[in-house]
Amino acid sequence: MMPEVTLIKVGMADLNVADGGAVLKTTGLGSCVGLTLFDPDLRIGGMAHIMLPSSDIARGEGQLNIAKYADTAVPELVRRLASRGAAIHRLVAKMAGGAQMFAFMGGTDTMRIGPRNVEATKQVLDRFSIRIVAEDTGGSYGRTVELYSHSGVFLIRSVQHGVKEI
Repeated sequence: MMPEVTLIKVGMADLNVADGGAVLKTTGLGSCVGLTLFDPDLRIGGMAHIMLPSSDIARGEGQLNIAKYADTAVPELVRRLASRGAAIHRLVAKMAGGAQMFAFMGGTDTMRIGPRNVEATKQVLDRFSIRIVAEDTGGSYGRTVELYSHSGVFLIRSVQHGVKEI
């Protein structure tokens, strides 16, 4: 019999960390980015479901949801992993999502949320010198992703492309 695996769901504009073989999972990635950070030595991982590139638009809206924006979610995920013993220099990133879910006439930049989310996430990772070892971004389809904390395996499921591992 297989041992029971702990599944930790990460909602929209949410983030969490896992170790001990637990699996982090988020669904419904369209223009959102599913970012994972993993420390291979400690076998601890984190996942953020990033909805928007910058928290600048939310300043003054009261309580800021730091998991919602690339510029605040990435530092918080790094902080949480470091507080559990992960070494920032060992962290590797994998990401998926950032799709362009709708075709817009005129294609203004504000409508390019998916590509802008990917770009913003990469910029913040770069500030921490965290390298991206794999990504499955862009396209025009939704994804569900899982990070396995015992191995760092990142599974991506989509209706169009089935299951792939990066």
